[in-house]
Amino acid sequence: MNEEHCKEAISLMNHTSDREIILQKMKMTFEYRQRLIHNPDKSHNVLSVFPRLLDTKGLIPQDFIILFGPETAAKLLERWHTCFKRKVIREAESLTTTPVLQSLLKSARNQCNDESSEGHPEWDSDMASFLLLLHILPPQPSRKQTQKISPAQAMDHLVVFHKSCRSLEDHLENQEGHRQPYLLASGTHKQAISTYYIVMDKKLIPCLGTTSLAALDKLFKVHFVFSVSYDNALSNMYTFLQTTVYGIDVENTKESPKVKELRAKFMNSS
Repeated sequence: MNEEHCKEAISLMNHTSDREIILQKMKMTFEYRQRLIHNPDKSHNVLSVFPRLLDTKGLIPQDFIILFGPETAAKLLERWHTCFKRKVIREAESLTTTPVLQSLLKSARNQCNDESSEGHPEWDSDMASFLLLLHILPPQPSRKQTQKISPAQAMDHLVVFHKSCRSLEDHLENQEGHRQPYLLASGTHKQAISTYYIVMDKKLIPCLGTTSLAALDKLFKVHFVFSVSYDNALSNMYTFLQTTVYGIDVENTKESPKVKELRAKFMNSS
């Protein structure tokens, strides 16, 4: 598809509300979009050129399927409950206990009350299991960091709770500096999330599903669709998901010793 036809398709997308047409034209302009994303001088414009990414659900999963195929795209949603979640909980039980870890374990096992010991509702079971994985694979020290980030602090790099009565625009305006993509979970409390958004470049990308697992699946995929590097605090966790759950570029991806060890343990256990 030449550039002129791509621009015609983009113009059509930007002036229609028909989701099927938008999905079709986004598929047709995939290669053009990827060239834009991989051009250092133009990559920051991708959400301006393709604004339907900000208001049309299903576009990021579609691009990910074009990149890796439907089988790879489905792996987290198909296998987290059957293969990984129970192992994550079991592994987290062997960690040195902290109040945060105990609270997450209760949530992951669906044993928590409506309110945690601090009086705040806890995350749902699936989100808690990912936050446990973050404790199992904590942030690696970085030369750029003057202070080590704890797993509890790193949780805010993955998901931020947003009270649904507050302004989303205020949240975006109050962001400090550049952040890698993260989830904004909007609801009345952490176990009653009505909408998940991915925050990227101070813009909100809506998530197709309302479950935390679907939102986390999309957050992971955003990194590949937009060719965005992992947040350093979450790098171990994302690398584990990439190589062990999705099976993407396993041979050529550099893994930390902790990630290698956990992947070997999970692969060799029932």
